[in-house]
Amino acid sequence: MSCAQSVDGTCANGGGYLTSFYGAFAQLALQVLSNDADPTLSSPHVAKVISLLLLSTIVLSVTAAHLVNKDWHLLRDLKLTLEGLFDRVPDIANEVDLPPLQLPNESNDEKSQNSNGSKSKPPSQLVDAANPTIVQCYSPASLDKLGTVPNLSAEEVSELALRSKNAQQSWKSTTFSQRRRVLRTLQKYIVSHIDEICQLCAKDSGKTQVDALLGEILTTCEKIRTLLHHGETWLERSKRDVNPMMMHKNAYVEYVPLGVLGIIAPWNYPFHNMLNHVLSGIFSGNGVLTKCSEHTSWSSVYFHNICRAALEANGFDPELVQLCTGVAETGKALVECPHIDKIFFTGSPNVGRHVMRGAAPHLKPVVLELGGKDAMVFCEDVKLKDVIPWAMRGCFQNCGQNCCGVERLFVYESIANDFIEAIAEKVKNLRQGCPLSNNLVDCGAMVMDAQCTLIQGLVDDAVAKGAKVHCGGIRNSSNGGQFYTPTVLSGVTPDMRIWKEEVFGPIMCIITVPGDDDETCIQMVNDCSFGLGSSVYSASTSRALKIGSQFNTGMFTANDFGVNYLIQSLPFGGVKESGFGRFAGPEGLRACCLERSIVVDRIPGIRTSIPGPIDYPMNTKQGMGFGKGLIKLFYGDSLWVKVKGIVDLIRNG
Repeated sequence: MSCAQSVDGTCANGGGYLTSFYGAFAQLALQVLSNDADPTLSSPHVAKVISLLLLSTIVLSVTAAHLVNKDWHLLRDLKLTLEGLFDRVPDIANEVDLPPLQLPNESNDEKSQNSNGSKSKPPSQLVDAANPTIVQCYSPASLDKLGTVPNLSAEEVSELALRSKNAQQSWKSTTFSQRRRVLRTLQKYIVSHIDEICQLCAKDSGKTQVDALLGEILTTCEKIRTLLHHGETWLERSKRDVNPMMMHKNAYVEYVPLGVLGIIAPWNYPFHNMLNHVLSGIFSGNGVLTKCSEHTSWSSVYFHNICRAALEANGFDPELVQLCTGVAETGKALVECPHIDKIFFTGSPNVGRHVMRGAAPHLKPVVLELGGKDAMVFCEDVKLKDVIPWAMRGCFQNCGQNCCGVERLFVYESIANDFIEAIAEKVKNLRQGCPLSNNLVDCGAMVMDAQCTLIQGLVDDAVAKGAKVHCGGIRNSSNGGQFYTPTVLSGVTPDMRIWKEEVFGPIMCIITVPGDDDETCIQMVNDCSFGLGSSVYSASTSRALKIGSQFNTGMFTANDFGVNYLIQSLPFGGVKESGFGRFAGPEGLRACCLERSIVVDRIPGIRTSIPGPIDYPMNTKQGMGFGKGLIKLFYGDSLWVKVKGIVDLIRNG
């Protein structure tokens, strides 16, 4: 025997050590768990059982904790919570100069007056022919002239892009913790200046303050929160599986900043549409140059200054983010600028095509979000009192100027008449006016006067072809600004322009689904060149999902509206005329990066060498035999084929 044995058969040396270990471990457990002052063990076997049970419990607990943390990122969340609580960020309130704003209780009339007491009117062209270097800014609700901004040339755009590019050289090396400080600085400012930002948005874009709160502030704060909690995880190296032939290698994808992102932002949400891409752009290590809409440039200048102040307050170069103002030629210069590495465009399909043409000669990648004609479906089993508020919110939020707003309301035939009667009464009672002159405003103004003309043409065409106007259907001239009356239109059919074309205004188009038939509804919803979002309301969630899963749209919600965008871990985007590429979610954040594939040796000292039969100079017969052996070994569908592959490798090796 290799060791002496005791009377009970245990090994006198190694076995004795194990017995002592079990006894000590079990004794410790008993002292912790027992109420006795001096607990004792009855036998070594009991000690062994207690010790093994305790060890198994510890191992299982550690394993469970690891798995839970892997899925729920508990340690990451704890780290970020502590970072937010104890790593205080600077207050930039004194670094940002906001314009004086007239508060709702200070006046009952926000209409603009000139020196003669008459109301001003915006020019048909925002760029004055006498001074083409200036863009004039007006409030669409009051027609007040707000100021002017530069109409930048291509050379000036290029200079701004170069400044951002130079600042990005150092910014790309910052840590995620440093980038989070900048984002938390922004969030601190936003949360403490909600009223001011909402009033700026209301004055420049004509929306109500509540619409600004929901569409500008809430979405932006959630974007920041999501990036703070998940952004670093989404941009971590992504490990990839390797094949058996490459088992000695590690493979992963890393996400590298592209350089400078060019953003062309629309006018419907001036605050959020600017910060949306600035946030994801700088968090992913890029510089950002934004071309804001000429229709909301006045407020965009102030919102841009907030971003620059947050960078500077944390010790970083504010030149990282740039703003260019101007009209279409300025946007064209941004697309064609050699210092811009990728374009993110939000706007109409027609302009989106121009963006693609401008980027094509440079092989510059683009992401296009081109609006939509979203469908909301009410099945016959819904309760009208529950779904009517959703129809109102979907159609009239931001006065219908919403990319994922509801432009087609499909109501099943058996409830259509009751729905129309109830909804028309509510829409008639909507209050419209200047958002800063009256607290009792449900719908604001249209940002562009030309949009009112477009909407009127769509409504007139529908009425001429048999549609019925239950309320609205005309401009609202009583408020003096650019208003279109909230409208309910029924009897909409495929031969009408409004069935196909994007409205982008306060029009509720009701389409009756004949026979309460789900398949007919699906066909009608898909009879559209757009494909952004959609929603279905039904008493049966499974039925709503079954219907919605057959819609050709980029997003779908069952028994809800608009929440896709409030869940910023989801990608936002559509198909067909609604564009391609995604904002938000890991997909949107990674779209700001170069996806670089990396392969390294798994085991130090073990490296790949080229086998002799396929090294230069080659013997074709031997090289083919060796190569076929590899293919048979790794891809053969039977054991016999794999064995033949091994033989070929030996024979030709």
